[in-house]
Amino acid sequence: MESAEPETAAAFHPSEHQHVRYNPLRDEWVLVSAHRMRRPWQGQVEKPPEENIPRCDPGNPLCPGAKRAGGEVNPEYSGTFVFENDFPALQPDAPEPGPSEHPLLQAKSAQGICQVMCFHPWSDITLPLMSTQEIRVVIDKWAEIMEDLGATYPWVQIFENKGAMMGCSNPHPHCQIWASNFLPNEAQIEDRTQRGYLGEHGVPMLLEYGRLEEKRRERVVLDNEHWLVVVPYWAVWPFQTLLLPRRHVTRLQDLSDAERDSLASIMKRLLCKYDNLFDISFPYSMGWHGAPTGSHLSDDCSHWQLHAHYFPPLLRSATVRKFMVGYEMLAQAQRDLTAEQAAERLRCLPEEHYKLRDLGASSVK
Repeated sequence: MESAEPETAAAFHPSEHQHVRYNPLRDEWVLVSAHRMRRPWQGQVEKPPEENIPRCDPGNPLCPGAKRAGGEVNPEYSGTFVFENDFPALQPDAPEPGPSEHPLLQAKSAQGICQVMCFHPWSDITLPLMSTQEIRVVIDKWAEIMEDLGATYPWVQIFENKGAMMGCSNPHPHCQIWASNFLPNEAQIEDRTQRGYLGEHGVPMLLEYGRLEEKRRERVVLDNEHWLVVVPYWAVWPFQTLLLPRRHVTRLQDLSDAERDSLASIMKRLLCKYDNLFDISFPYSMGWHGAPTGSHLSDDCSHWQLHAHYFPPLLRSATVRKFMVGYEMLAQAQRDLTAEQAAERLRCLPEEHYKLRDLGASSVK
């Protein structure tokens, strides 16, 4: 009787077989289960974003000349406009909490300032539909604010929530800036992991990671002379991207003129691709991370590399999103397609915005 031959182990294919990937920036793992994209969907379906937004609505508190909740009237601005948030999460004069009565019931001081920055006076426009020159003005204002608030506060968080799905309460192109007297959790984690990587390997983590991705190319979405956009190997959100400078730079305000021009260009290209993915104004949360400021300006922060995170929630279509619930909340993050699959889809998309395809010669350049 012939003996049965041992079965050959199946070859591993990341797009077919579940596996976990390590995120060195957050010191955590993500479960990748790309085969789940084949499952039928009968869950919640989102309403597509509103497309018919008035260019200027007197009732919109972010428009030029409009009255805001506190009674302030906006100037007739024609470019960017920055003002103190009417409903700030942080205030500069909050009192100090009393002594903690138990190690499990601790509280500390939380002071700071919250600002709103409008990108453009029109409500019916978004960053990908702005010109590169207009985006460059936004970048310069970001850098100015970072330098100004960073002279006092150890952390200045610039972030944009785009779309109602991501909690944006106003259909007008804008972002927020929160400056705090403490390092938030994400900043503390990234400071620790990047410091540890530099100490162990002798090179800044994200500088080396960018160079690694440039060589491999499989997760690169876009690049130009000064910048690189990748779907990170450890991405959690379906079409998450990481925007990295090619040279070692620790803070937004340290970018050269040429790097700011290149940044405006690659941001416009990326955001056009995002909108073109499902032919909608693509929702996301994005934000800049750089070396701490304030009292940390005199510290050695060479372990830091400036970068921007983009976290978009849509998964299958304009109406089906990725939900971070159940296993994600109670165990660890899980994604339904590989970073390589997401990068390829984004990479293959056109860079001309879908709204301009049928217009012939575009007026937005």
